[in-house]
Amino acid sequence: MAYLNPATTPITIPDVRQRKAEGKKIVMVTCYDAAFAKIIDQTPVDIVLVGDSLGNVMLGYANTIPVTMEDMIHHTAAVHRSLHRPLLCADMPFMSYQVSKEQALQNAGRLMKDAGAQAVKLEGGREIAATVRALTEVGIPVMGHLGLMPQRVHAAGGYKVQGRNPESAKLLLEDAKILVEAGIFALVLEMVPTSVAKQVTDSISVPTIGIGAGSSCDGQVLVLQDLLGFDDTFQPRFLKKYANLGSSVRDAVNTYAQDVREGVFPGKEHGFGD
Repeated sequence: MAYLNPATTPITIPDVRQRKAEGKKIVMVTCYDAAFAKIIDQTPVDIVLVGDSLGNVMLGYANTIPVTMEDMIHHTAAVHRSLHRPLLCADMPFMSYQVSKEQALQNAGRLMKDAGAQAVKLEGGREIAATVRALTEVGIPVMGHLGLMPQRVHAAGGYKVQGRNPESAKLLLEDAKILVEAGIFALVLEMVPTSVAKQVTDSISVPTIGIGAGSSCDGQVLVLQDLLGFDDTFQPRFLKKYANLGSSVRDAVNTYAQDVREGVFPGKEHGFGD
């Protein structure tokens, strides 16, 4: 397999926007800890998202709703310590920005000052436009998120494709344009029909980053543990697994356990002389 040599110059917000103008696809992955961040930093990934999906992946919650600001700051700071080249974006968790613009400014400021985020991501459309504008006006870059919004999973009735009918697709496109006017620099489109994602991508000036939104988006994002195959039972249609590390880890731990019980490990070479 041929490996791409990662660039050494840090990725900036203007770089991300320029990718769309140049027709270059944007690569984004989630990451939640320093160990994986160190590895990703050696790849040509453009954006690392510390997603509130850490609630599912790292903390064992059924959804993202229980994730707190303290959780996001803790994990974003860990990633920041090992990440130097990709742009670092952090999710603003449920109820960290919905109460007021002042609340959103304070919490976004914490993610940048205390955790090292270079941008924040908010879920929602026209109803959060004033908040997006307030953040961008003081220099906090904002990534938008439309389609399936995990923080609204209960209102949506589950993890379902959004924008299937003409009316909902029309509202989604309108929301995208409103968010661009409010100042977002990029927009995640999650689980929307390919044709709708293409229409949005062709209609707005900022890059779209898809997950379950087809190939016409300006970039793609996947949860790192999903693309690495940590969970054999997780098989959504939009996911392509590039490894099967769940099986590899189990095999390694099983072999370690067997070596310990049979007295194979530690061997003489693993000890220290007197």
